Amino acid sequence: MTLAQALTAAATLGLDRLDAQVLLLHAIGQAETDRAWLLAHDDDALESVRHDAYLGLCQRRAAGEPLAYIVGHKEFFGLRLAVDRRVLVPRPDTETLVEWALEILPMLSTARVVDLGTGSGAIALAIKEHRPGTQVEAVDASAGALEVAGGNATALGLDVHFRQASWLQGTDARYDLIISNPPYVADADPHLAALVHEPLGALAAGSDGLDDIRTIIGQAPPHLMRDGWLFLEHGWDQARAVRELLAAAGFGKVTSRRDIQGIERCSGGQWLELG
Repeated sequence: MTLAQALTAAATLGLDRLDAQVLLLHAIGQAETDRAWLLAHDDDALESVRHDAYLGLCQRRAAGEPLAYIVGHKEFFGLRLAVDRRVLVPRPDTETLVEWALEILPMLSTARVVDLGTGSGAIALAIKEHRPGTQVEAVDASAGALEVAGGNATALGLDVHFRQASWLQGTDARYDLIISNPPYVADADPHLAALVHEPLGALAAGSDGLDDIRTIIGQAPPHLMRDGWLFLEHGWDQARAVRELLAAAGFGKVTSRRDIQGIERCSGGQWLELG
């Protein structure tokens, strides 16, 4: 079987062509971004052992397993992050949250930042990469997630402090920025069925999806420096509710940011008092 025939076979399983190409490159040990190589070698023979491996990868993808779990990594804000079933796959939407953080953190900033529910470490590591002077802490309740995040920090050579905890419990530290992409999907949301391969605890948050956001907003004030910020990612239809929660908790300059699709994806506010 040739490489071109293998891609045709993948299409019969219902795979998107780009996914099929990435998995084929992965199976034969080529760079997964080198789709041009495939076009130049589409008549090359595919060894039976590699064909069988490729078929197994395609079957996993056809069953709904995220591509990032199959190949073992995901690009986020220019960083290659290892990911597996212990953590959510980083989404492009979350880059909006990082961009906002970088705007308020000067290039030579020595600010103290904490990323709550760090998962793969995506947010914390992206901030540390682009604002190396910041003191970045990353918190997660999952020991498995912290293993993934810690491995990513080591691989990237980024000095981030990791701590196992539920949100801000167990610390008396104050921060210039508290940032989080917490669970925000309602428990009964039908979209959860399509996310069965990812950790449910990192997705669902009560009947309206706001349980963890309420907890973080409630915990944050005594852990913020005066003029410190709290930034939160949330669902496409939750911006108004999150802004109301922030305002009710005493935050000022409450606003939301839109993602690349124009959806209000993140909301935040500034703590103008000494907590």
